[in-house]
Amino acid sequence: MSQGVRTRPEGSGQPLSEAYDTALLDLDGVVYAGGSAIAHAVDSLAVARSGGMRLAYVTNNALRTPDTVAGHLTELGIPTGADDVITSAQAVARLISEQVPAGARVLVIGGEGLRVALRERGLVPVESADDDPAAVVQGYGGPDLPWGRFAEASYAVRRGVPWFASNTDLTIPSGRGIAPGNGAAVEVVRIATGAEPQVAGKPLPPMHRETIIRTGAERPLVVGDRLDTDIEGASNGGVDSLLVLTGVTDGAQLLAAPPHHRPTYVDADLRGLLTGQPEVTGDGAGFRCGGWTAAAGADRLELTGDGEALDGLRALCAAAWTAAGEGSCALDGGKALARLGL
Repeated sequence: MSQGVRTRPEGSGQPLSEAYDTALLDLDGVVYAGGSAIAHAVDSLAVARSGGMRLAYVTNNALRTPDTVAGHLTELGIPTGADDVITSAQAVARLISEQVPAGARVLVIGGEGLRVALRERGLVPVESADDDPAAVVQGYGGPDLPWGRFAEASYAVRRGVPWFASNTDLTIPSGRGIAPGNGAAVEVVRIATGAEPQVAGKPLPPMHRETIIRTGAERPLVVGDRLDTDIEGASNGGVDSLLVLTGVTDGAQLLAAPPHHRPTYVDADLRGLLTGQPEVTGDGAGFRCGGWTAAAGADRLELTGDGEALDGLRALCAAAWTAAGEGSCALDGGKALARLGL
């Protein structure tokens, strides 16, 4: 096992809102779900902000502009300015601007968020492959994006025009369930052209770079609910992360996480910003947190003791991640998680 592989969640003697100067917060599944604020989010963020922590909202959604996102958060009771929002549209616009001349035309396959971000970087959005674009950019354009837009992208990419994507999330949550995301739309153009886009959004470095440039964070903490975007993005950026269990990640996925998906801290919701984090102690013979002890058995994870469910989960993470090393834990944790109600 190489040095630096995380084998347990860390403890913190300080509230995280004091240990870090900036929270880089994912939105859906962390701050809100289905457009409504998640329990404890509004109050927790208000306390963190009043204590001096900067709050920045980082989203792979390239459709909505920062003004729109800030307005929504403000309506939920979280006062937010457009400067507090960082989108994958902004990250990809910067990436494009570094590779094409100032004032260049860019074929847009997506929504208003992309157009605003391109104009901010001095680029000119166009609608047709025949408009002599210097680049093609693809971002989520909503459920009503016409099929013909993919054809325009394909025409330009096949002519050799550089192709960029805001992000490649295959799915997005909606009020009616899980819907195709921008990654699914990118696959359409990839199949038609055989080309590969340059991608900016989480978990890739351009998105992390954009957040640091825009926030000036010196001690950032990434806060998210997804292992494959939020936590992996933090890992790629070399910064700490807090996984909250209000979104898509469940206990079984967390125990099976490979090294680049293992968060620094784990908590139930955004109240975790306001507290310290308990330390996990022990070694391969048993890992202890709170009143729980976890160990790796022959074919499953063992859990004994009693106490707060989250302490048991933290102990189980240590047992699973240590057993897995640089891989993904294949031990059965179902019975142990059931004891915790997770």
